[in-house]
Amino acid sequence: MGMDFSSLRTLISRYCAGEENCVDTRTVYIGHKEPPPGAEAFIQQRFPDNRIVSSKYTFWNFIPKNMFEQFRRVANFYFLIIFLVQLIIDTPTSPVTSGLPLFFVIIVTAIKQGYEDWLRHKADKAVNQCLVQVVQHGKLSRKHSRKLTVGDVVYVKEDESFPCDLILLSSSRDDGTCYVTTASLDGESSHKTYHAVQDTKAYKTEEEVNCIHATIDCEQPQPDLYKFRGNINIYMGNEPVSRSLASQNLLLRGATLKNTEYIYGVAIYTGMETKMALNYQSKSQKRSAVEKSMNAYLVVYLCILISKAVINTALKYVWQADPNRDEPWYNEKTESERQRHVLIRAFTDFLAFMVLFNYIIPVSMYVTVEMQKFLGSYFIMWDDEMFDEELGERAVVNTSDLNEELGQVEYVFTDKTGTLTENNMEFIECCVDGNVYVPHIICNGQVMPGAAGIDMIDTSPGPEAREREELFFRALCLCHTVQVKEEETVDGIKHGIHQGKSSSFYISSSPDEVALVEGMKRLGFTYLRLKEGQMEILNREDEIERFELLEVLTFDSVRRRMSVIVRSSTGELYLFCKGADSSIFPRVVSGKVEQIKARVERNAVEGLRTLCVAYRRLSPEQYEQVCHLLTRAKLEFQDQDKLVAEAYDLIERDLILLGATAVEDRLQEKAADTIESLHKAGMKVWVLTGDKMETAAATCYASKLFRRSTQILELTTKRTEEQSLHDVLFELSRTVLRHYGSMTCDASSGLSSEYIDYGLIIDGATLSAVMRPSQEDSNSGNYKEIFLEICRNCSAVLCCRMAPLQKAQIVKMIKSSKEHPITLAVGDGANDVSMILEAHVGIGIMGKEGRQAVRNSDYAIPKFKHLKKMLLVHGHYYYIRISELVQYFFYKNVCFIFPQFLYQFFCGFSQQPLYDTAYLTLYNISFTSLPILLYSLMEQHINIDILKKEPTLYRDIAKNSLLTWPIFIYWTVLGVYDAIVMFFGVYFLFDNTTFTSNGQMFGNWTFGTLVFTVLVFTVTFKLVLDTHYWTWINHFVIWGSLVFFVVFSLLWGGIIWPFLNYQRMYYVFMQMLSSGPAWLSIILLITASLLPDVVKKVFWRALWPTNTERIQSADKLYKGQLSEFTPLAALHPPPRTGDHQRGSGTQRNPRRSETPNKKIMFTRWQRAPDYRTFTPLLRFTDGSRHPRPGNAYNGAGPETSV
Repeated sequence: MGMDFSSLRTLISRYCAGEENCVDTRTVYIGHKEPPPGAEAFIQQRFPDNRIVSSKYTFWNFIPKNMFEQFRRVANFYFLIIFLVQLIIDTPTSPVTSGLPLFFVIIVTAIKQGYEDWLRHKADKAVNQCLVQVVQHGKLSRKHSRKLTVGDVVYVKEDESFPCDLILLSSSRDDGTCYVTTASLDGESSHKTYHAVQDTKAYKTEEEVNCIHATIDCEQPQPDLYKFRGNINIYMGNEPVSRSLASQNLLLRGATLKNTEYIYGVAIYTGMETKMALNYQSKSQKRSAVEKSMNAYLVVYLCILISKAVINTALKYVWQADPNRDEPWYNEKTESERQRHVLIRAFTDFLAFMVLFNYIIPVSMYVTVEMQKFLGSYFIMWDDEMFDEELGERAVVNTSDLNEELGQVEYVFTDKTGTLTENNMEFIECCVDGNVYVPHIICNGQVMPGAAGIDMIDTSPGPEAREREELFFRALCLCHTVQVKEEETVDGIKHGIHQGKSSSFYISSSPDEVALVEGMKRLGFTYLRLKEGQMEILNREDEIERFELLEVLTFDSVRRRMSVIVRSSTGELYLFCKGADSSIFPRVVSGKVEQIKARVERNAVEGLRTLCVAYRRLSPEQYEQVCHLLTRAKLEFQDQDKLVAEAYDLIERDLILLGATAVEDRLQEKAADTIESLHKAGMKVWVLTGDKMETAAATCYASKLFRRSTQILELTTKRTEEQSLHDVLFELSRTVLRHYGSMTCDASSGLSSEYIDYGLIIDGATLSAVMRPSQEDSNSGNYKEIFLEICRNCSAVLCCRMAPLQKAQIVKMIKSSKEHPITLAVGDGANDVSMILEAHVGIGIMGKEGRQAVRNSDYAIPKFKHLKKMLLVHGHYYYIRISELVQYFFYKNVCFIFPQFLYQFFCGFSQQPLYDTAYLTLYNISFTSLPILLYSLMEQHINIDILKKEPTLYRDIAKNSLLTWPIFIYWTVLGVYDAIVMFFGVYFLFDNTTFTSNGQMFGNWTFGTLVFTVLVFTVTFKLVLDTHYWTWINHFVIWGSLVFFVVFSLLWGGIIWPFLNYQRMYYVFMQMLSSGPAWLSIILLITASLLPDVVKKVFWRALWPTNTERIQSADKLYKGQLSEFTPLAALHPPPRTGDHQRGSGTQRNPRRSETPNKKIMFTRWQRAPDYRTFTPLLRFTDGSRHPRPGNAYNGAGPETSV
């Protein structure tokens, strides 16, 4: 909230330094040395220190700021007003009754938020106080990180993190490079190469670095991690040498130095101006559907409260129209009361009634919900089934506010690479001029005997083809950014050297590159190292070849390719280029394009990741021209990125195609089973990926997102080139809407064979056209709606060639559609963060692409397979629990306050409270809060194993079905009915005023205490009837809370309390319990209150049972052993009439991938048994009973363990 002090300090310092007019650049003086006289004007600018501030509060502003934020909540503000009213005017109840619950909620929340902020302060202090080595006067000295300033020269060792944003001056490596992991910034855990300034890379010692005399002109801080522009001016002689600086020279705070002994860098951005700090993204507050329902119900009850106060105020003045009632002899008004205006008196009475009835608004519900969410989140983190031994990681809960939203998901958006797949690349094959090479089958160019079954286009290349083959292998050994990491040294002996050859391993920013280099190693060409600008290769003859690395044209997501320019030992210049087929083929002028394209398409259909490789020979003149182009583009300060891209485009032309590679990214364990379960649960799964269409489609088939029977609809660039976008959209719309009648809720899960199952494939370019259509087309406004209509009627959607921003746009489009479905996004990389933040629920996968997705997500899981339990079990339970908690709180408060409303009709609307102050205060805090809190933490209405094996049960709670208005009205009516029974039951009992055996009469406090006793027992027993899962903790809390009420009442009314001014409850409770009729009335009224709800449930279950209720009945019938049985993967009922009717469970035909020999059983619910998915152990043999068609359940698929 508000501007933090560091930002304010930055603005003030800039203003003081004369920067009130924002400038685009800053000048940094390396080592704080002034430029030589006459070089340029020395203007010392002020920059912030290196202090990082992530905390929200300070010691001074915690109380006012926290109070302001808490009282922004409507319920808290409302109770504050009520409390103030009680303090100001004469109200029927003590201010303690409203103040105590309110202050309890405020203090608990403040302690929780204060503790969390204290942890942030602690983390900030640890970071700011860590020691950093700085070069001063030619020597290394240590200082605290927070004291670093712009211009300091910093010394960083291997495995240390950079304390601020640095320009790399030199490193321990001879070529001036260093290797860095940026997992904490962009999620990429692989090593990236950064380059020192060309003119300073030779300085290796503190003395040498201290001699550097230079200034840096660079742009002002901005959050883009991948963009940086600047120039360094090095004063060596009379004229300064100017070099351009780019993102490959900038080491970012939070990144870690790897595989490099040390580096020297100059600080250019510090503290809250570093790119890491500028990327602190405060996640927007996500609100669950349950919280929105709570707020809507709160408004309804507020209206009821105001109505009650208005009615009672009006009736009071109607009652007091008779002077004898207005001013009876025992309650005469004072003179000041007689002279007050009637409107003022009416308003005061209205406020008094508001105070009297305000307990209908359950303030304690909010703190109970907070506690339930906070404590409930630990059950996810403690779940041993969601622990991954390979990673050693458990599920993580970053926010507990959305637990119940996991049970409401309708759309699942998932990334492909690293989420559905393992992101563990394995080299499969390569194709050179039509010749296919498979490692271990074709080794060192020779076909192995076991390769007879391999599809080979040509297995005996001629001399010319062999030369091109070796050129292809060399291209893959040279065109990459792979680094070589030697094995660790122990006692001075380097391990990993065998027979003179190093068995060192490769590290790179891309797992594809590592797979390709390792594949070449298995085919006879081994990349050894990059040393002093020379790339070394070990060829098949065990000869070392050296190539001088001249230029690297780095990969970017727009070009989708990378290139290197190298000079061979014979002096020949080569440009080697590799990239996506769509990026390489248009730039090729010769080569066997058709044969290689056919192989690429075939591999893509099989789900393999493909890359094409091409080359071009350069003459010295052409190379000089290339150098000139690149140098001019990199030195340009304005539009540097655009000019570099144009230079790359001019260089990477007229290529000769060599071949293509195929790399496999395997599907994660049980990914297919998880997607199938999500489909059965009624969720629509969309895959959003940057991969090419064929590769992504093959993965979708393998993961069972698409089935072989699925009719694929394509909305791609290729299709829109043949037809206009308008025609394609309307054609697809007609296709899906033709079968709209058969697309029932159940059919949309793709389980029935009686309807056409549609799957849609769209690419990023077409999506952009749909989202932002051209203005020329008059029908363009409808494209988005037509596209949404097509998607709604498809069981699965694949979006390929997607940019990260487009992923978020897709999620936002579905979120804002007219149905407003609940969305969930799951991904593992930094490119998935945007859609994770956009979705209602964001889940990060702890994959190999760092922890950016995990940190920005609401929940994090080790593997995609854990999503099944997260949604089908935890989500299901949390929604059931919190929906019961919300409805129960409103119900018990209606039961509590409505007798108070009725009581006013019998006390002359005098605002006389029915209950004692202690009961008013403790009802929601002590007597009835713990049982529902424990219920909301531990209730399991269905066994965990059944929920996992029967995903269709998830449909019973879809679309917030337990918090709909009819159910809310039912609970409210039930509360009103119970209140009427309690009040009038006790009222008619009190007609006989001589109620005790000794002839004593009961008074109004006994009347209220008897009503309150019935109330407490009734609402507690109502929860007992709704509880399905009993443990000793349930028994202890439920019966313990009732015992506590009785013991408290005995103590409260059995002791003279010296600090009380009145003792109206003295001996009341014990006198009441000494009456036999009172005992009888308590038992009868509790029974009468609960009876309608019990009868309604019995009839409802008998006549219109849900799938959940049927499972519950069966589980009770078989004493909880249903969960031990394996569900069916396919149903094989005996042939009979009516088999082909589809019901809620939807039978289906077995697929080839499923186990055909599973057996079935039918269990007996009601009068007719249904086919179910449990083992034959429970099969009925009564042949006289015939199963009712249409209620079959489906299993979770062949991957379910038996």
